[in-house]
Amino acid sequence: MQATQDEFFDSFLKETLGTEDFKVYQLAGDASNRLYYRVIQDQQSWVLMRWEPFDPPTYPFLSVLHHFAKHQVHVPEVVGLDAKKGLVLLEDLGDLTLERKFWENQSPENSISFYRKALDEILKIHFAATADRSNPCTAFQIQFDVEKFLWEMRYGQDNLLTGICKFSLDDKQNSELTNVFTSICERLHAEPKYIAHRDYHSRNLMIKLDEMRVIDFQDARMGPVQYDLVSLLRDSYVDMPDDMAESLMSYYLERAKPHLGKDLSMENFMRIYELQTVQRCFKACGSFSSFYNLRNDTRYLKYISHTLKRVLKGLGEFPEYKIFADILIDSGALERKYEDL
Repeated sequence: MQATQDEFFDSFLKETLGTEDFKVYQLAGDASNRLYYRVIQDQQSWVLMRWEPFDPPTYPFLSVLHHFAKHQVHVPEVVGLDAKKGLVLLEDLGDLTLERKFWENQSPENSISFYRKALDEILKIHFAATADRSNPCTAFQIQFDVEKFLWEMRYGQDNLLTGICKFSLDDKQNSELTNVFTSICERLHAEPKYIAHRDYHSRNLMIKLDEMRVIDFQDARMGPVQYDLVSLLRDSYVDMPDDMAESLMSYYLERAKPHLGKDLSMENFMRIYELQTVQRCFKACGSFSSFYNLRNDTRYLKYISHTLKRVLKGLGEFPEYKIFADILIDSGALERKYEDL
């Protein structure tokens, strides 16, 4: 791999590290527009994040990071920053994601201890971090409301059904689907709200020295706890067996029940979990499709089929939303070979 030289951040690194003796290597990008680099000096390394200029007190990445760290959520340490240039130098968490740990084991269950550690982190976020309003945090200022949930579902419709499948709805179908989307979103919005990470899947969980570390938290907002649980336990990037997911759900609920209230209905909790699966997984299909539609990025197409099947399976629990299932079937989205695009 060839080292990168860029005067834009060289002066920042020289000042922050106190040396000119370092090398910079660009890392593979994620699904965002941020750029990442690994900075190496002797036996030490850091990760440089490059984005747009920001105001530190109101910058969501730093606001959420500090709030999470206050409640012992394992987030990367900030080594230095240049707000005017949009640069943040972070602790290097390595390259071992929870996704990689899942797939490198011959049996998925061998990774269950790491998934429990991931749940330990999200429990802190959902409850300790939510309960502390003593300091401002951007996560408290935004929420999953009807409008946001609905935007995500329409994102799936626009990018998958219309964008890739080229499926056109007539006026009656479009009206019926809008009514279904709105109903789903209203039900989810009505649930109690806690801080949700918003993208709590296996690629945003790093393992360093056997400790779970949380990244990509800047979009945290208030929402149902089920949103993060679907992201983790029904993750598009892994093929988690149902019995493993059920075991992990039990692990979470045993620890969450004291915080969820005495009137907690397990039947309703799991029903909302299924409904959140429909919404969250359909949005994920929209994201995977958008990467292809907007920048011809084919890396995520292979995740659409099984994620969409989760949506259809979830819809089976809600006969009142049959029109949504019918449209998925009629559009050909379930049979399409996305990898061949």
